[in-house]
Amino acid sequence: MSNAIVTTDWLEAHLKAPDVRVVDASYYPKIANRNPREEYDAEHIPGAVFFDIDDIADQANPLPHMLPAPEKFASRVRKLGLGNGHKIVVYDTTGFASAACRVWWMFRYFGHRDVAILDGGFPKWLREQRAVEDMPPMPRDRHFIPHVNHTLLRDFDQVKANIELGREQTVDARAAGRFNGTDPELWPVKKGGHIPGSVNLPFADLIDERERTLKPLDQIKARIDAAGIDMHKPVITTCGSGVTACVVAFALHLLGHQDVSVYDGSWAEWGNRDDAPVA
Repeated sequence: MSNAIVTTDWLEAHLKAPDVRVVDASYYPKIANRNPREEYDAEHIPGAVFFDIDDIADQANPLPHMLPAPEKFASRVRKLGLGNGHKIVVYDTTGFASAACRVWWMFRYFGHRDVAILDGGFPKWLREQRAVEDMPPMPRDRHFIPHVNHTLLRDFDQVKANIELGREQTVDARAAGRFNGTDPELWPVKKGGHIPGSVNLPFADLIDERERTLKPLDQIKARIDAAGIDMHKPVITTCGSGVTACVVAFALHLLGHQDVSVYDGSWAEWGNRDDAPVA
Protein backbone atom coordinates (compact mmCIF):
# COMPACT_ATOMS: atom_id res chain seq x y z
CA MET A 1 0.00 0.00 0.00
CA SER A 2 1.19 3.52 -0.78
CA ASN A 3 2.37 5.59 2.18
CA ALA A 4 -0.10 8.26 0.98
CA ILE A 5 -3.04 6.27 2.35
CA VAL A 6 -3.49 4.57 5.74
CA THR A 7 -6.14 2.24 7.16
CA THR A 8 -8.19 2.77 10.29
CA ASP A 9 -6.31 -0.18 11.84
CA TRP A 10 -2.98 1.52 11.15
CA LEU A 11 -4.09 4.86 12.57
CA GLU A 12 -5.56 3.35 15.73
CA ALA A 13 -2.25 1.52 16.32
CA HIS A 14 -0.23 4.73 15.76
CA LEU A 15 -2.44 7.36 17.43
CA LYS A 16 0.02 7.86 20.28
CA ALA A 17 3.16 7.71 18.13
CA PRO A 18 5.24 10.86 18.78
CA ASP A 19 5.69 11.64 15.09
CA VAL A 20 2.06 11.13 13.96
CA ARG A 21 -0.43 14.00 13.81
CA VAL A 22 -4.10 13.73 12.85
CA VAL A 23 -6.08 16.41 11.00
CA ASP A 24 -9.85 16.75 10.57
CA ALA A 25 -10.24 18.60 7.24
CA SER A 26 -14.03 18.37 6.95
CA TYR A 27 -15.68 20.96 4.72
CA TYR A 28 -19.12 21.44 3.21
CA PRO A 29 -20.47 24.01 0.73
CA LYS A 30 -23.23 26.19 2.17
CA ILE A 31 -25.88 24.26 0.26
CA ALA A 32 -25.21 21.23 2.52
CA ASN A 33 -26.34 23.19 5.59
CA ARG A 34 -23.76 21.48 7.82
CA ASN A 35 -21.19 23.07 10.11
CA PRO A 36 -18.02 20.95 10.08
CA ARG A 37 -16.44 22.90 12.94
CA GLU A 38 -19.42 22.23 15.22
CA GLU A 39 -19.38 18.56 14.22
CA TYR A 40 -15.65 18.40 15.00
CA ASP A 41 -16.24 20.02 18.41
CA ALA A 42 -18.88 17.38 19.17
CA GLU A 43 -16.67 14.41 18.25
CA HIS A 44 -13.40 13.73 16.49
CA ILE A 45 -10.58 11.22 16.38
CA PRO A 46 -8.53 11.59 19.59
CA GLY A 47 -5.88 14.27 19.24
CA ALA A 48 -7.09 15.50 15.84
CA VAL A 49 -6.84 19.23 15.10
CA PHE A 50 -9.33 21.01 12.84
CA PHE A 51 -8.09 22.43 9.53
CA ASP A 52 -10.47 25.00 8.02
CA ILE A 53 -9.81 25.38 4.27
CA ASP A 54 -11.78 28.63 4.20
CA ASP A 55 -9.62 30.10 6.96
CA ILE A 56 -6.20 28.79 5.88
CA ALA A 57 -6.70 30.45 2.50
CA ASP A 58 -6.11 33.65 0.56
CA GLN A 59 -9.04 35.56 2.03
CA ALA A 60 -8.28 38.63 -0.07
CA ASN A 61 -9.22 36.60 -3.15
CA PRO A 62 -12.98 36.56 -3.91
CA LEU A 63 -12.73 32.95 -5.10
CA PRO A 64 -13.41 30.24 -2.50
CA HIS A 65 -10.56 28.79 -0.38
CA MET A 66 -7.73 29.70 -2.75
CA LEU A 67 -4.21 28.74 -1.68
CA PRO A 68 -2.74 31.12 0.92
CA ALA A 69 0.74 32.62 0.83
CA PRO A 70 3.44 30.24 2.11
CA GLU A 71 3.97 32.43 5.18
CA LYS A 72 0.31 32.22 6.17
CA PHE A 73 0.14 28.47 5.63
CA ALA A 74 3.28 27.92 7.69
CA SER A 75 2.05 30.17 10.51
CA ARG A 76 -1.34 28.47 10.75
CA VAL A 77 -0.11 24.88 10.63
CA ARG A 78 2.60 25.68 13.19
CA LYS A 79 -0.13 26.78 15.60
CA LEU A 80 -1.95 23.50 14.90
CA GLY A 81 1.19 21.66 16.00
CA LEU A 82 1.92 20.38 12.50
CA GLY A 83 5.44 20.59 11.22
CA ASN A 84 8.60 19.15 9.83
CA GLY A 85 9.28 15.57 10.92
CA HIS A 86 5.61 14.68 11.37
CA LYS A 87 3.60 12.09 9.49
CA ILE A 88 0.31 13.93 8.99
CA VAL A 89 -2.85 11.84 8.55
CA VAL A 90 -5.86 13.71 7.17
CA TYR A 91 -9.50 12.63 7.31
CA ASP A 92 -12.92 14.15 6.73
CA THR A 93 -16.52 13.36 7.61
CA THR A 94 -17.47 12.07 4.15
CA GLY A 95 -14.67 9.54 3.73
CA PHE A 96 -13.04 11.19 0.71
CA ALA A 97 -15.28 13.78 -0.90
CA SER A 98 -15.02 16.59 1.63
CA ALA A 99 -11.57 18.19 1.87
CA ALA A 100 -9.13 15.54 3.10
CA CYS A 101 -7.60 15.26 -0.37
CA ARG A 102 -7.49 19.05 -0.68
CA VAL A 103 -5.48 19.35 2.53
CA TRP A 104 -3.23 16.44 1.44
CA TRP A 105 -2.52 18.39 -1.77
CA MET A 106 -1.96 21.65 0.12
CA PHE A 107 0.68 20.10 2.37
CA ARG A 108 2.43 18.63 -0.66
CA TYR A 109 2.26 21.98 -2.48
CA PHE A 110 4.00 23.61 0.48
CA GLY A 111 6.68 20.93 0.48
CA HIS A 112 5.54 18.47 3.17
CA ARG A 113 5.58 15.04 1.54
CA ASP A 114 4.88 12.82 4.57
CA VAL A 115 1.12 13.28 4.48
CA ALA A 116 -1.54 10.58 4.07
CA ILE A 117 -5.31 10.17 3.79
CA LEU A 118 -7.28 7.98 6.20
CA ASP A 119 -9.10 5.53 3.90
CA GLY A 120 -12.82 5.72 4.63
CA GLY A 121 -12.34 8.73 6.88
CA PHE A 122 -14.55 9.42 9.89
CA PRO A 123 -17.54 7.38 8.65
CA LYS A 124 -15.46 4.18 8.65
CA TRP A 125 -13.86 5.09 11.98
CA LEU A 126 -17.30 5.53 13.57
CA ARG A 127 -18.75 2.43 11.92
CA GLU A 128 -15.95 0.38 13.48
CA GLN A 129 -16.75 1.92 16.89
CA ARG A 130 -13.26 3.28 17.42
CA ALA A 131 -12.50 5.91 20.05
CA VAL A 132 -13.66 9.51 19.66
CA GLU A 133 -13.44 12.53 21.92
CA ASP A 134 -14.89 16.01 22.23
CA MET A 135 -11.91 17.50 24.06
CA PRO A 136 -10.10 20.30 22.20
CA PRO A 137 -6.45 19.32 21.68
CA MET A 138 -3.71 21.54 23.07
CA PRO A 139 -1.11 21.45 20.29
CA ARG A 140 2.39 22.77 20.84
CA ASP A 141 3.80 24.99 18.10
CA ARG A 142 5.88 23.00 15.65
CA HIS A 143 8.41 24.39 13.19
CA PHE A 144 7.18 24.27 9.58
CA ILE A 145 9.33 25.52 6.71
CA PRO A 146 7.38 25.81 3.43
CA HIS A 147 9.05 24.79 0.17
CA VAL A 148 6.58 25.60 -2.60
CA ASN A 149 6.21 23.01 -5.35
CA HIS A 150 4.81 25.09 -8.23
CA THR A 151 4.42 22.03 -10.46
CA LEU A 152 1.33 20.99 -8.46
CA LEU A 153 -0.65 24.17 -9.28
CA ARG A 154 -2.17 25.73 -12.40
CA ASP A 155 -3.81 29.15 -12.77
CA PHE A 156 -6.35 30.51 -15.24
CA ASP A 157 -3.82 31.71 -17.83
CA GLN A 158 -1.98 28.38 -17.84
CA VAL A 159 -5.20 26.38 -18.25
CA LYS A 160 -6.44 28.68 -21.01
CA ALA A 161 -3.12 28.51 -22.88
CA ASN A 162 -3.22 24.73 -22.63
CA ILE A 163 -6.43 24.59 -24.69
CA GLU A 164 -4.34 25.51 -27.73
CA LEU A 165 -1.10 23.86 -26.68
CA GLY A 166 -2.65 20.56 -25.62
CA ARG A 167 0.44 19.60 -23.65
CA GLU A 168 -1.59 18.63 -20.59
CA GLN A 169 -4.86 16.71 -20.27
CA THR A 170 -7.56 18.58 -18.37
CA VAL A 171 -9.68 16.24 -16.22
CA ASP A 172 -12.90 17.57 -14.66
CA ALA A 173 -13.97 15.89 -11.40
CA ARG A 174 -17.53 17.27 -11.32
CA ALA A 175 -20.62 15.13 -11.88
CA ALA A 176 -21.60 14.60 -15.53
CA GLY A 177 -24.59 16.97 -15.35
CA ARG A 178 -22.44 19.87 -14.20
CA PHE A 179 -19.72 19.00 -16.72
CA ASN A 180 -22.30 19.04 -19.52
CA GLY A 181 -23.98 22.21 -18.26
CA THR A 182 -27.36 20.46 -17.82
CA ASP A 183 -27.37 20.58 -14.00
CA PRO A 184 -27.01 23.75 -11.90
CA GLU A 185 -23.61 24.72 -10.55
CA LEU A 186 -22.90 24.84 -6.81
CA TRP A 187 -21.13 28.19 -7.18
CA PRO A 188 -22.61 31.50 -8.42
CA VAL A 189 -21.35 31.53 -12.01
CA LYS A 190 -22.49 33.11 -15.27
CA LYS A 191 -22.22 30.02 -17.40
CA GLY A 192 -22.24 26.24 -17.23
CA GLY A 193 -20.37 23.58 -19.17
CA HIS A 194 -16.69 22.69 -19.16
CA ILE A 195 -13.25 23.77 -20.30
CA PRO A 196 -12.88 22.97 -24.03
CA GLY A 197 -10.95 19.75 -24.57
CA SER A 198 -11.39 18.52 -21.01
CA VAL A 199 -12.61 15.03 -20.14
CA ASN A 200 -15.00 14.10 -17.34
CA LEU A 201 -13.98 11.78 -14.50
CA PRO A 202 -16.49 12.32 -11.67
CA PHE A 203 -14.70 11.94 -8.34
CA ALA A 204 -17.68 9.97 -6.98
CA ASP A 205 -16.87 7.18 -9.46
CA LEU A 206 -13.63 6.53 -7.55
CA ILE A 207 -15.26 6.05 -4.13
CA ASP A 208 -17.10 3.03 -2.76
CA GLU A 209 -20.48 4.57 -1.98
CA ARG A 210 -21.28 2.25 0.93
CA GLU A 211 -17.85 1.94 2.57
CA ARG A 212 -16.74 5.54 1.79
CA THR A 213 -13.30 4.12 0.97
CA LEU A 214 -11.37 4.54 -2.25
CA LYS A 215 -12.23 1.81 -4.73
CA PRO A 216 -9.54 -0.80 -5.50
CA LEU A 217 -6.80 0.61 -7.71
CA ASP A 218 -7.58 -1.76 -10.58
CA GLN A 219 -11.15 -0.42 -10.69
CA ILE A 220 -9.87 3.17 -10.58
CA LYS A 221 -7.41 2.43 -13.37
CA ALA A 222 -10.24 0.96 -15.48
CA ARG A 223 -12.33 4.09 -14.92
CA ILE A 224 -9.38 6.33 -15.85
CA ASP A 225 -8.80 4.30 -19.02
CA ALA A 226 -12.50 4.51 -19.90
CA ALA A 227 -12.33 8.32 -19.60
CA GLY A 228 -9.51 8.32 -22.16
CA ILE A 229 -6.82 9.61 -19.81
CA ASP A 230 -3.24 8.84 -20.84
CA MET A 231 -1.20 7.94 -17.74
CA HIS A 232 2.00 8.96 -19.55
CA LYS A 233 0.84 12.53 -20.27
CA PRO A 234 0.61 15.43 -17.76
CA VAL A 235 -2.79 16.04 -16.14
CA ILE A 236 -4.53 19.16 -14.82
CA THR A 237 -7.46 18.35 -12.52
CA THR A 238 -10.36 20.75 -12.05
CA CYS A 239 -13.80 20.77 -10.39
CA GLY A 240 -16.11 23.38 -8.86
CA SER A 241 -13.73 25.10 -6.46
CA GLY A 242 -10.53 23.04 -6.32
CA VAL A 243 -11.63 20.54 -3.65
CA THR A 244 -12.82 17.36 -5.38
CA ALA A 245 -10.24 17.91 -8.14
CA CYS A 246 -7.81 16.80 -5.44
CA VAL A 247 -9.62 13.44 -5.12
CA VAL A 248 -8.77 12.71 -8.76
CA ALA A 249 -5.22 14.03 -8.24
CA PHE A 250 -4.86 11.73 -5.23
CA ALA A 251 -6.10 8.68 -7.15
CA LEU A 252 -3.68 9.40 -10.01
CA HIS A 253 -0.87 9.80 -7.46
CA LEU A 254 -1.66 6.38 -5.95
CA LEU A 255 -1.44 4.88 -9.44
CA GLY A 256 2.05 6.34 -9.81
CA HIS A 257 1.31 9.34 -12.05
CA GLN A 258 4.12 11.82 -11.39
CA ASP A 259 2.82 14.88 -13.26
CA VAL A 260 -0.56 15.98 -11.89
CA SER A 261 -1.53 19.56 -11.03
CA VAL A 262 -4.73 21.20 -9.75
CA TYR A 263 -6.44 24.23 -11.26
CA ASP A 264 -7.13 26.09 -8.03
CA GLY A 265 -9.76 28.51 -9.36
CA SER A 266 -11.69 25.72 -11.12
CA TRP A 267 -15.25 26.42 -12.31
CA ALA A 268 -15.88 29.05 -9.62
CA GLU A 269 -13.37 31.16 -11.59
CA TRP A 270 -13.75 29.80 -15.14
CA GLY A 271 -17.54 30.04 -15.16
CA ASN A 272 -17.43 33.76 -14.32
CA ARG A 273 -14.69 34.91 -16.69
CA ASP A 274 -15.90 36.58 -19.90
CA ASP A 275 -12.60 35.59 -21.53
CA ALA A 276 -13.00 31.90 -20.63
CA PRO A 277 -14.18 29.73 -23.54
CA VAL A 278 -16.81 27.15 -22.63
CA ALA A 279 -17.82 23.85 -24.23
